[in-house]
Amino acid sequence: MIFRQLFDRESCTYTYLLADEASRAAALVDPVREHVGRDLEVIEQLGLRLTHIFETHVHADHITGAGDLRKRTQAKSYVARDGGAPCADVPLDDGSVVTLGAVGGGVELRVLTTPGHTSDCISFVVGERGAFDRVLTGDALFVRGCGRTDFQNGDSATLYDSVHQKLFALPDTTLVYPGHDYRGLGVTTIGEEKKYNPRLRVGTSKETFIATMAALGLPPPAKMAEAVPANRACGQVE
Repeated sequence: MIFRQLFDRESCTYTYLLADEASRAAALVDPVREHVGRDLEVIEQLGLRLTHIFETHVHADHITGAGDLRKRTQAKSYVARDGGAPCADVPLDDGSVVTLGAVGGGVELRVLTTPGHTSDCISFVVGERGAFDRVLTGDALFVRGCGRTDFQNGDSATLYDSVHQKLFALPDTTLVYPGHDYRGLGVTTIGEEKKYNPRLRVGTSKETFIATMAALGLPPPAKMAEAVPANRACGQVE
Protein backbone atom coordinates (compact mmCIF):
# COMPACT_ATOMS: atom_id res chain seq x y z
CA MET A 1 0.00 0.00 0.00
CA ILE A 2 1.10 3.53 -0.77
CA PHE A 3 -0.01 5.87 2.01
CA ARG A 4 0.61 9.59 2.41
CA GLN A 5 -0.60 12.13 4.98
CA LEU A 6 -0.98 15.61 3.41
CA PHE A 7 -1.71 18.80 5.34
CA ASP A 8 -3.61 22.07 5.01
CA ARG A 9 -2.07 24.57 7.41
CA GLU A 10 -5.01 27.01 7.47
CA SER A 11 -7.62 24.52 8.72
CA CYS A 12 -5.17 21.93 10.14
CA THR A 13 -6.89 19.36 7.89
CA TYR A 14 -5.26 16.10 6.86
CA THR A 15 -5.89 14.77 3.37
CA TYR A 16 -4.93 11.14 2.88
CA LEU A 17 -3.59 9.59 -0.30
CA LEU A 18 -3.94 5.81 -0.56
CA ALA A 19 -3.00 3.64 -3.51
CA ASP A 20 -2.65 0.03 -4.57
CA GLU A 21 0.93 -0.54 -5.74
CA ALA A 22 0.05 -3.21 -8.27
CA SER A 23 -2.76 -1.44 -10.15
CA ARG A 24 -1.63 2.13 -9.30
CA ALA A 25 -5.28 2.99 -8.49
CA ALA A 26 -5.38 5.80 -5.94
CA ALA A 27 -7.82 7.54 -3.61
CA LEU A 28 -7.88 10.86 -1.81
CA VAL A 29 -9.73 11.21 1.48
CA ASP A 30 -10.94 14.70 2.47
CA PRO A 31 -9.19 16.78 -0.23
CA VAL A 32 -8.97 20.55 0.24
CA ARG A 33 -9.82 22.77 -2.73
CA GLU A 34 -6.73 24.97 -2.40
CA HIS A 35 -4.46 21.92 -2.62
CA VAL A 36 -5.93 20.13 -5.64
CA GLY A 37 -2.87 21.03 -7.72
CA ARG A 38 -0.48 19.78 -5.05
CA ASP A 39 -2.37 16.52 -4.63
CA LEU A 40 -2.50 15.81 -8.37
CA GLU A 41 1.20 16.57 -8.64
CA VAL A 42 2.03 14.00 -5.98
CA ILE A 43 -0.22 11.46 -7.70
CA GLU A 44 1.53 12.06 -11.01
CA GLN A 45 5.00 11.89 -9.45
CA LEU A 46 4.18 8.52 -7.90
CA GLY A 47 2.84 7.17 -11.18
CA LEU A 48 -0.71 6.76 -9.88
CA ARG A 49 -4.18 7.39 -11.29
CA LEU A 50 -6.89 8.88 -9.14
CA THR A 51 -9.99 6.69 -9.16
CA HIS A 52 -11.75 7.44 -5.86
CA ILE A 53 -12.47 10.52 -3.73
CA PHE A 54 -13.83 9.96 -0.22
CA GLU A 55 -15.34 12.42 2.25
CA THR A 56 -15.57 11.62 5.96
CA HIS A 57 -18.37 14.24 6.32
CA VAL A 58 -19.63 17.59 5.07
CA HIS A 59 -16.89 19.90 6.34
CA ALA A 60 -17.49 23.30 7.96
CA ASP A 61 -13.92 24.66 8.03
CA HIS A 62 -12.73 24.24 4.45
CA ILE A 63 -14.11 23.66 0.96
CA THR A 64 -13.59 20.24 -0.53
CA GLY A 65 -11.55 19.68 -3.66
CA ALA A 66 -13.82 16.82 -4.76
CA GLY A 67 -15.62 18.75 -7.49
CA ASP A 68 -12.42 20.07 -9.08
CA LEU A 69 -10.82 16.64 -8.88
CA ARG A 70 -13.79 15.01 -10.60
CA LYS A 71 -13.55 17.53 -13.42
CA ARG A 72 -9.83 16.93 -13.91
CA THR A 73 -9.82 13.13 -13.56
CA GLN A 74 -12.15 10.16 -14.00
CA ALA A 75 -12.48 9.69 -10.25
CA LYS A 76 -15.81 9.06 -8.52
CA SER A 77 -16.78 10.67 -5.21
CA TYR A 78 -18.03 8.69 -2.20
CA VAL A 79 -19.93 10.00 0.84
CA ALA A 80 -22.19 8.73 3.61
CA ARG A 81 -25.64 7.76 2.37
CA ASP A 82 -27.24 9.36 5.43
CA GLY A 83 -26.64 13.12 5.23
CA GLY A 84 -23.72 13.15 2.81
CA ALA A 85 -23.48 15.61 -0.07
CA PRO A 86 -26.24 14.76 -2.61
CA CYS A 87 -23.96 15.63 -5.55
CA ALA A 88 -21.60 12.70 -4.87
CA ASP A 89 -21.46 9.67 -7.15
CA VAL A 90 -21.65 6.80 -4.65
CA PRO A 91 -23.42 6.63 -1.26
CA LEU A 92 -21.83 4.50 1.45
CA ASP A 93 -23.46 2.50 4.24
CA ASP A 94 -22.07 1.04 7.44
CA GLY A 95 -20.06 -2.03 6.43
CA SER A 96 -19.60 -0.98 2.79
CA VAL A 97 -16.24 -2.06 1.38
CA VAL A 98 -14.53 -0.23 -1.48
CA THR A 99 -11.46 -1.75 -3.13
CA LEU A 100 -8.60 -0.03 -4.94
CA GLY A 101 -7.18 -2.58 -7.38
CA ALA A 102 -8.01 -6.26 -7.53
CA VAL A 103 -10.62 -7.63 -5.14
CA GLY A 104 -8.84 -9.76 -2.57
CA GLY A 105 -5.45 -8.27 -3.38
CA GLY A 106 -5.87 -4.51 -3.46
CA VAL A 107 -6.30 -1.83 -0.83
CA GLU A 108 -9.67 -2.04 0.94
CA LEU A 109 -11.60 0.65 2.78
CA ARG A 110 -14.33 -0.60 5.11
CA VAL A 111 -16.91 1.97 6.19
CA LEU A 112 -17.88 2.58 9.81
CA THR A 113 -20.69 5.06 10.37
CA THR A 114 -19.45 7.23 13.25
CA PRO A 115 -21.90 10.14 13.61
CA GLY A 116 -21.84 12.67 16.40
CA HIS A 117 -19.57 15.47 15.18
CA THR A 118 -22.08 15.74 12.35
CA SER A 119 -24.85 13.35 11.42
CA ASP A 120 -23.06 12.12 8.28
CA CYS A 121 -19.64 11.29 9.75
CA ILE A 122 -18.03 8.07 8.60
CA SER A 123 -14.65 6.48 9.28
CA PHE A 124 -12.62 4.19 7.01
CA VAL A 125 -10.83 1.09 8.27
CA VAL A 126 -8.02 0.50 5.79
CA GLY A 127 -5.94 -2.54 4.91
CA GLU A 128 -4.93 -4.98 2.23
CA ARG A 129 -5.41 -8.71 1.78
CA GLY A 130 -7.84 -8.79 4.68
CA ALA A 131 -5.39 -7.27 7.19
CA PHE A 132 -6.86 -3.97 8.40
CA ASP A 133 -4.20 -2.07 10.35
CA ARG A 134 -5.33 1.58 10.31
CA VAL A 135 -8.43 3.73 10.52
CA LEU A 136 -9.14 7.20 9.13
CA THR A 137 -11.43 8.72 11.73
CA GLY A 138 -12.33 12.09 10.19
CA ASP A 139 -13.60 14.35 12.98
CA ALA A 140 -14.94 11.55 15.18
CA LEU A 141 -11.64 10.92 16.96
CA PHE A 142 -8.48 13.02 17.10
CA VAL A 143 -5.16 12.41 18.79
CA ARG A 144 -6.14 13.04 22.43
CA GLY A 145 -9.36 14.75 21.39
CA CYS A 146 -12.43 14.66 19.15
CA GLY A 147 -14.51 16.86 16.90
CA ARG A 148 -16.97 19.34 18.33
CA THR A 149 -20.67 18.46 18.48
CA ASP A 150 -22.47 21.81 18.44
CA PHE A 151 -23.46 22.21 14.77
CA GLN A 152 -24.72 20.30 11.68
CA ASN A 153 -26.89 17.91 13.69
CA GLY A 154 -24.02 17.08 16.00
CA ASP A 155 -24.79 15.22 19.19
CA SER A 156 -22.41 14.44 22.04
CA ALA A 157 -24.18 11.27 23.18
CA THR A 158 -24.10 9.92 19.62
CA LEU A 159 -20.39 10.69 19.25
CA TYR A 160 -19.64 8.94 22.55
CA ASP A 161 -21.41 5.83 21.30
CA SER A 162 -19.68 5.99 17.90
CA VAL A 163 -16.25 6.09 19.50
CA HIS A 164 -16.85 3.53 22.24
CA GLN A 165 -18.96 1.08 20.25
CA LYS A 166 -17.32 1.32 16.82
CA LEU A 167 -13.81 2.77 17.02
CA PHE A 168 -12.77 1.42 20.42
CA ALA A 169 -13.96 -2.02 19.27
CA LEU A 170 -11.04 -2.13 16.82
CA PRO A 171 -7.78 -3.82 17.89
CA ASP A 172 -5.64 -1.68 20.21
CA THR A 173 -2.78 -1.76 17.70
CA THR A 174 -4.88 -0.11 14.97
CA LEU A 175 -3.24 3.12 13.81
CA VAL A 176 -5.55 6.13 14.05
CA TYR A 177 -5.20 8.84 11.41
CA PRO A 178 -7.45 11.82 12.28
CA GLY A 179 -9.09 14.40 10.04
CA HIS A 180 -7.41 17.26 11.91
CA ASP A 181 -4.47 17.80 14.20
CA TYR A 182 -3.90 21.06 16.04
CA ARG A 183 -0.90 20.07 18.16
CA GLY A 184 1.50 18.37 15.75
CA LEU A 185 0.87 14.81 16.98
CA GLY A 186 -0.18 13.31 13.63
CA VAL A 187 -1.05 9.70 14.45
CA THR A 188 -2.05 7.58 17.42
CA THR A 189 -3.45 4.11 18.11
CA ILE A 190 -6.77 2.86 19.39
CA GLY A 191 -5.02 1.55 22.51
CA GLU A 192 -3.48 4.95 23.26
CA GLU A 193 -6.79 6.77 22.90
CA LYS A 194 -8.58 4.28 25.13
CA LYS A 195 -6.02 5.12 27.85
CA TYR A 196 -5.09 8.75 27.31
CA ASN A 197 -7.84 10.60 25.43
CA PRO A 198 -8.91 13.19 28.05
CA ARG A 199 -12.49 13.32 26.78
CA LEU A 200 -13.21 9.76 25.73
CA ARG A 201 -10.84 7.34 27.46
CA VAL A 202 -12.30 4.13 28.81
CA GLY A 203 -13.92 4.79 32.16
CA THR A 204 -15.28 8.21 31.22
CA SER A 205 -19.05 8.19 31.51
CA LYS A 206 -21.32 9.38 28.74
CA GLU A 207 -22.74 12.02 31.10
CA THR A 208 -19.27 13.41 31.84
CA PHE A 209 -18.46 13.55 28.12
CA ILE A 210 -21.71 15.37 27.34
CA ALA A 211 -20.99 17.93 30.08
CA THR A 212 -17.42 18.41 28.84
CA MET A 213 -18.53 19.07 25.27
CA ALA A 214 -21.31 21.45 26.39
CA ALA A 215 -18.79 23.54 28.31
CA LEU A 216 -16.36 24.09 25.41
CA GLY A 217 -17.96 27.31 24.21
CA LEU A 218 -16.15 27.32 20.87
CA PRO A 219 -16.71 30.02 18.24
CA PRO A 220 -18.06 28.82 14.86
CA PRO A 221 -15.47 27.93 12.21
CA ALA A 222 -14.41 31.02 10.26
CA LYS A 223 -15.49 29.54 6.91
CA MET A 224 -18.64 27.76 8.07
CA ALA A 225 -21.19 29.95 6.23
CA GLU A 226 -19.27 29.48 2.99
CA ALA A 227 -18.01 25.94 3.43
CA VAL A 228 -21.15 23.99 4.37
CA PRO A 229 -23.27 24.92 1.32
CA ALA A 230 -20.25 24.64 -0.96
CA ASN A 231 -19.44 21.18 0.35
CA ARG A 232 -23.01 20.02 -0.10
CA ALA A 233 -22.38 20.94 -3.76
CA CYS A 234 -19.09 18.96 -3.81
CA GLY A 235 -17.11 22.19 -3.64
CA GLN A 236 -18.55 23.59 -6.84
CA VAL A 237 -19.57 27.18 -6.16
CA GLU A 238 -20.25 30.04 -8.53
